[in-house]
Amino acid sequence: MLAIIVDKEQKKKDIALGTKALILKDGINNITISQIAKAANIGKGTVYEYFKNKDEIVFELVEILMQEHNKRKEKQLSLHVSTREKVKSFFSFFYADEDQELREIYKQFTAIALSSTNEEMVAFQTECYTLYEKWMENIIEEGIEKNELKSEAKELVMGIFAFAQGTFIMSVTTSAIEDLKQKIDTQIDILFDLMEK
Repeated sequence: MLAIIVDKEQKKKDIALGTKALILKDGINNITISQIAKAANIGKGTVYEYFKNKDEIVFELVEILMQEHNKRKEKQLSLHVSTREKVKSFFSFFYADEDQELREIYKQFTAIALSSTNEEMVAFQTECYTLYEKWMENIIEEGIEKNELKSEAKELVMGIFAFAQGTFIMSVTTSAIEDLKQKIDTQIDILFDLMEK
């Protein structure tokens, strides 16, 4: 009899994706490993073969959804001509309907990351931040090369990114922002009025 060869990385992804609806519905803190196993159609012990705890499932799910998001984002950015529109599109993650599931999972991931010293999560967050900062830097540099923006605009990359992320966090933790898209777009328009040649 031949042994069944299991692709462990794929199995890990399958388990995380199998629990996505449950995590979105109830939140990771409100579900049990038994519920996770049932949602993923596996035994409870199998969950522990792939994940140390529930937090790691959220982490895996965020990684999967971020990869899908990045592919969509690349296509979306290619549709825009002006740097201003590319920057607005870049930050549509914080309010666009197609990213709603990722945002919900990301909120749970952020809560875990803020209260944990898990080195893998810190490394992942750092990797994501570095990727997105570099992506934004490339958009701004392209705008400078196209003579749309002043050369000093490249010094604002971190500030633009921090503003958008901070506005998003404020929108989910307070009731101070009613229309996140409008808030981000208005701020980007004001900033670009100052940065454009």
